[in-house]
Amino acid sequence: MISLAGRDIQHALGKFVFTGFGLGLLIGVTLTMAGVYRGMVDDAKVLLDNSSADIWVVQKDTLGPYAESSSIYDDVWRSIRSIPGVARVANVTYLTMQVRQGERDVRAMVTGITAGEFGLPGWPPQLIAGRQITRGHYEAVADNASGFKIGDDIQIRRNSYKVVGITRRMVSSSGDPMVFIPLRDAQEAQFLKDNDAIWQQRRRTGENPNFNRPGVPGLLDAVIDSQSTNAYVNAVLVQVKPEHNVQTIAETIQRWKRLTVYTRSQMEEILVGKLIATSAKQIGMFLAILAIVSAAIVAFIIYTLTLGKIREIAVLKLIGTRNRTIAGLIMQQAIALGVIGFVVGKITATLWAPVFPKYVLLQPLDSIIGFIAVVVICVLASIIAIRAALKVDPAEAIGG
Repeated sequence: MISLAGRDIQHALGKFVFTGFGLGLLIGVTLTMAGVYRGMVDDAKVLLDNSSADIWVVQKDTLGPYAESSSIYDDVWRSIRSIPGVARVANVTYLTMQVRQGERDVRAMVTGITAGEFGLPGWPPQLIAGRQITRGHYEAVADNASGFKIGDDIQIRRNSYKVVGITRRMVSSSGDPMVFIPLRDAQEAQFLKDNDAIWQQRRRTGENPNFNRPGVPGLLDAVIDSQSTNAYVNAVLVQVKPEHNVQTIAETIQRWKRLTVYTRSQMEEILVGKLIATSAKQIGMFLAILAIVSAAIVAFIIYTLTLGKIREIAVLKLIGTRNRTIAGLIMQQAIALGVIGFVVGKITATLWAPVFPKYVLLQPLDSIIGFIAVVVICVLASIIAIRAALKVDPAEAIGG
């Protein structure tokens, strides 16, 4: 049996392939948008995985340390360490900022990690080059997405740091590469005021009569000292012993320390359900718009191709071809156009995904769902052309 759809496609192969290529670029953008969302979710999960923590202890009534700012005293970890079931604890700070290397700025999440044995919560779990931080000051480990190399000197606030190690896929929930520095340096960068600000604050405090009373000796000095310290961190990361229940330990810490405590599942819900929720809605709107545009393009192209062969369709009707066969001809062409477009789109998305500044995660399941959606859209888009073809009068085959 001769395939009428195949013969017709061969007759206008150039136009058909060119149209399929254009549709494929649109489908490639659609697959990329879905990959961007998947990449955002994966970035959030990678951030939690790389922290190596079971519990996050943050400032009370906050969604810290990633979704909101959080500030707690850096000696809280000692009392948490004494709770039965706690394996290891570590202070950590997070500060998203511009890190300078020469004339180049890189947006990065600067992470302050506690000095000590390798494997403490917050430490980068593995390196692809170099070594871990061994000194208490002025060394850094950077993610390879930052573009920094071993031996580079980078500027963070007032201090210069030597890059001694390189990691991979150590990123923030927004996809910024992470740069690890010693905790004391990170506390200074985040919490310590510059010299001019400290001087101005001391002057204002000295002029305040409430802090300069003769009957309270040493009060002014105590206030000034408190203003020039940086004894804060953003969170305490906790690892729980395998034989203990994480939720029970988290409830104990929250009850006795009067701080807010999150488990891994709760922190994942904050990052995915709250931090990137708006971006997910934006991407969902783009996907819906792209689907509508794709359907409109397929419908227009198939309808135009159908109008271009009205006489041929009339001849088919005149020789007794059933309407089902004619409808199948048009629907097969629409599906063929969608298949060509999907193949082009999948190849295009795979090729340009690594070039995107954001991480694009193309999952096989999304491709399968995308292919089914393309076929359904093409079938629905062909209905208009099918209705136009079925209304053709066989007399047009012998008309002028």
